[in-house]
Amino acid sequence: MSENTNAASAAAKTPVDFWFDPLCPWAWMTSRWMLEVEKVRDVEVRWHVMSLAVLNEDKLDELPEEYREMLATKAWGPVRVVIAAQQEHGQEVTGKLYTALGTRFHNRGEGATREAVVGALQDVGLPAGLADHMDSDTYDAQLRASHKEGIDKVGQDVGTPVIAVPGADGEQIAFFGPVVTPAPKGEAAARLWDGTLLVASTPGFYEIKRTRTQGPIFD
Repeated sequence: MSENTNAASAAAKTPVDFWFDPLCPWAWMTSRWMLEVEKVRDVEVRWHVMSLAVLNEDKLDELPEEYREMLATKAWGPVRVVIAAQQEHGQEVTGKLYTALGTRFHNRGEGATREAVVGALQDVGLPAGLADHMDSDTYDAQLRASHKEGIDKVGQDVGTPVIAVPGADGEQIAFFGPVVTPAPKGEAAARLWDGTLLVASTPGFYEIKRTRTQGPIFD
């Protein structure tokens, strides 16, 4: 297959923009489902960062103490490293680094530690020194801009992930979630994708929800 054919094939795929915070286990589950969707539907995921710390910074007094502590001590570092890697090494590293971080944070249970971040950077061939951005606000303006781009599509009352996809009329369909565990695979992933798009594209539709009975199940 020629290079031009490959380029045309990629261009024909529907772009799916996905905003994530690497700290969130539910966004992680949704992202793994999205990778399964790529295998069974003609879509291509484009990864972007958003931030739980930014999302909640104006409502800290409304949050439980434990969650406030998590936001203060863990939420800024990983997402700052992802945005730094993106700024210094290109957009294409974003998805690979997210996979490496999520695998260590969630699947392996290492947590959002500096050691896990350094390991993830090394896993994808990026400089370990990028971990220094965990405590740096160098790219916070870019982080906030990326976060705003995603959250503005769905409003302030949701979290991560945010997904946006072109609709039939050319307007973007954007939504939070879906929250699902374990991540569906194969035809189950395809059915959930088709159903999610059908619901999300219905005029006037806002929410569907049921009580969670278990935490995320990592493969």
